Order: sequence, then structure tokens, then C-alpha cells
Amino acid sequence: MIDRDAHVEKAKANIDKWNAEIDKMQANAKEAEADAKIKYEKQLAEMRKQRDEAEAKMKEVQQASDAAWGDMRKGFEQAWDSLSESFQSAMKRFK
Repeated sequence: MIDRDAHVEKAKANIDKWNAEIDKMQANAKEAEADAKIKYEKQLAEMRKQRDEAEAKMKEVQQASDAAWGDMRKGFEQAWDSLSESFQSAMKRFK
């Protein structure tokens, strides 16, 4: 189903972007002072968890049949929006 493929491709692109952000913040954490390093590590753990949840949702969609995708599309979109907002919120705390 083309619509499902488009959603999966968009999810992959976002996850790749998130991975790049996590890598950049990990580099910053290595250079930070001890107190700041603890804060960075906590935020990075939260961001990784959200990224992992997004990857799991994406894989669920990839493996779904066309009929199942029709039923799960709205839930996927809502879950994805929520994960995206959470990830962006965690990123903003770094700045």
C-alpha cells in the first residue's frame, strides 16, 4: 500500500534525524562538566527510549497487512505525533 510505504519512509527519515541529534548531544555530553554530564545522560536516555519506541511502531506498520494497516493507521499517526513531540521536547531541554 503506497500510503503505508510513505508513512514508513517518513518515519525512517525522522528516526535517522533523531539518531543524528542523539549522536551530536552525546558528543556534547562527553565534553561537559560532571553535573552537566549527568543531566545530558538522563536526557539522552529519554531520547533513546523515545527513538526505540518509534522504531518499534515503524516495524509494526511495516509488518502489517494492507487490511491491518487500514485499521491501525489513525493509531499509528497519533502515536507518532506523540513520540515526535516528546522527542522535540527533550531536545529543547538541551538548548
